[in-house]
Amino acid sequence: MEGIEHRTVNVNGINMHVAEKGKGPLILFIHGFPELWYSWRHQILALASLGYRAVAPDLRGYGDTDVPDSIGSYTCFHLVGDLIALLDAIAVDQEKVFVVGHDWGAIIAWYLCLLRPDRVKALVNLSVPYLRFDPTKKPVDAWRAAYGNDYYICRFQEPREIEADFAQIGTEKLMKELLAFRVPGPLLFPKGKPFGHPPESPVVLPSWLSEEDVKYYIGKFEQTGFTGGVNYYRNLNLNCELLAPWVGSQIKVPVKFLIGDQDLVYHMPGMKDYIHNEGGFKKDVPLLEEVVVMEGVAHFINQEKADEINNHIFNFFQKFV
Repeated sequence: MEGIEHRTVNVNGINMHVAEKGKGPLILFIHGFPELWYSWRHQILALASLGYRAVAPDLRGYGDTDVPDSIGSYTCFHLVGDLIALLDAIAVDQEKVFVVGHDWGAIIAWYLCLLRPDRVKALVNLSVPYLRFDPTKKPVDAWRAAYGNDYYICRFQEPREIEADFAQIGTEKLMKELLAFRVPGPLLFPKGKPFGHPPESPVVLPSWLSEEDVKYYIGKFEQTGFTGGVNYYRNLNLNCELLAPWVGSQIKVPVKFLIGDQDLVYHMPGMKDYIHNEGGFKKDVPLLEEVVVMEGVAHFINQEKADEINNHIFNFFQKFV
């Protein structure tokens, strides 16, 4: 794509595929589920043209990066360790870098800022705010209590179970359903009727997603399967235990946060109160400079409103150059 370069870097015991373009201050783009470096294609081109070095890896378990077999190889420490090793390898001249995350990439970005704030100059996070953790409470149990056993995070817990359902749906149909999903309520995966409608129901792609885009995702997920990405969810409870030493810690890097008002995350129980009210998000992230709620926008915000997101990223990071 228009001068984007690709290479493989050995990091933290795995081979990581990286896409990049541009010269200047480095911006590390961290993707979510079920995505790839490709989800940042618009941002890479735009920010590279504006004087930044845009770098977007396929995270472990995704795309052309290695897919470790063990569920235990996908904890918060592994994910942050990969990115620190990547920065050590490709950004030896920059002590701190800019970071942009979306979905799971946003969660990982929060982990990165919590564990290694010395490596982050400023952060733009999309769709998932900082989530307080408590090692005495299991987040998967909380989601199960709120939404029941068919909630997607709950369905993802049992090894091989959701993968069998995905195989029955087929990679093409699954990718189209997930990327086109814009119901602001919970994502449910009841057996035999995922997404709340019959499997044969057609999927209409949104205007921001082409058949060519979908084919790229399909090709990569047919190559790797979905287990790597799902294993992130299988470590949610364990991550809370591993992060026990950091309970009550704050995120102390400058942050801008954006979310769509049609994003399913925005409609989770208590989420709006946490984001907007005193004693919530701002208490945990004291250098939170701005929260932007984009009207009529769903979960895949950086693809749906690429130009606007590009402007938000550029304008925020320019303060720290």
